[in-house]
Amino acid sequence: MPLNPKLLKVLEKIYEPQERYDQRMLGKDTTFITNERGEPVTLYIGKRREDGSIAGERYVRSIVRVPGSFEIEKSHWENKGKVTRS
Repeated sequence: MPLNPKLLKVLEKIYEPQERYDQRMLGKDTTFITNERGEPVTLYIGKRREDGSIAGERYVRSIVRVPGSFEIEKSHWENKGKVTRS
């Protein structure tokens, strides 16, 4: 299932490096984790449990950079399947 364009807009932003962000968007709970540059690279979507984990889907972002720079040339979110914890 492709990601919603509204969610992709949130995931294109830069955040604090190596942090976890928990949100509720489009009727679902989301958690994303950023890399050392503050770019979201792991995403969990589903229903949050009492312990904070998410039962749902896990996505991982592949990033291709412009050679010789940190600028993103292109990126792609790939569904890695079902999860029961985040």
